[in-house]
Formats: sequence, C-alpha cells, structure tokens
Amino acid sequence: MARDLPTAAEAAAILARKRTRPQRRPPPVAGRSLNRLLKELDAKYGLGSGALQARWREIVGAEIARRTEPVKLTKPRTGGPAALEIRVAGASAALIQHQAPEIVARVNLFLGEAAVNKLRIVQGPLRATAETGKPVRRRSAPLDAAEEAELAASLAAAPDGPLKAALLSLGRGVLRRRTG
Repeated sequence: MARDLPTAAEAAAILARKRTRPQRRPPPVAGRSLNRLLKELDAKYGLGSGALQARWREIVGAEIARRTEPVKLTKPRTGGPAALEIRVAGASAALIQHQAPEIVARVNLFLGEAAVNKLRIVQGPLRATAETGKPVRRRSAPLDAAEEAELAASLAAAPDGPLKAALLSLGRGVLRRRTG
C-alpha cells in the first residue's frame, strides 16, 4: 500500500504544528576562553624568556653571558618542565653544552623548581648588548655601478666558475672597505 507524500503546503502546516527542540550544543571549550586570561596573567606575573633576557648575566654569570643569550622558553602542551633555547656564539657551543646541567640548575633557581629540564643550543650571532659592546653586523651597501663594472672588467679573463665567483665576492668586500 503506497502512501502519497504531502504537498509543500501540507508539509509546512505539519511542521508548524510540531514543536521541535533545537539541537543541543556542547559547551564551549574552556581552554579557548581561558587562553587570553592566562596569557595576560603570565605576562604580568610569570617569569618567561623576557625576564631571563633582562637578568641573564646575573643568572648564568659573566663568562657564560658573554657567549650566550636566551632566545625562547618552550613549554610542552602536556604541561611539565619547559625547554630553554639559547643562542651561542660560534665555537663556544661545545663549552656551553658541557655546562648545560649547571645552566639549567641556575635557571631553575631563578624561575622556580623544575621550570626547565632541557637546554637547546643554537649557534648563531648574538645581538649587541651593553655588556658585549659588539655592534650588530649590518650588511654593507652595494658597490656603485662604476666600481662594479671596473671589478667585472678586471676579472673578465678569468674562466666562469666558483673561483671567479669567489674572486668577485672578495673584490666587492675589499672595495667596500676602502669606500666605507
């Protein structure tokens, strides 16, 4: 026995008579709404990498501070102790790696017990600070067209390849020092 489907007007009338409940929505995720508040509280009361940068020399000592700088403090999503990333100047990385447990212990004295459990060492140039007195290396201005043409003409007889590229680079460096 086949049943006829209602027309559009009959369907609208049926739906108007029936009271339906709206679908139940789950509550919003608590972490999403608390995230902004926690960030504000951490910025106000928490000691993060900003506090480490401000007092790095006091925390690790003058000798280590001359060769290193704190970059960031990475906290795992699961909670627990963070990893401190520090930038080390050049070949000092081996010495700093050797002193990593001592640095972690000193940082934990400053931030609190078990705040940091791991040290990540990244080699790279340090920013200039009042303590180091080293200026930040800036890229030199390019040579003007006449100097570049003169340099290219002097190396025209050299065969193309890595040697010619190295000689061009060396020549540019020498000419920049003369003009600068």
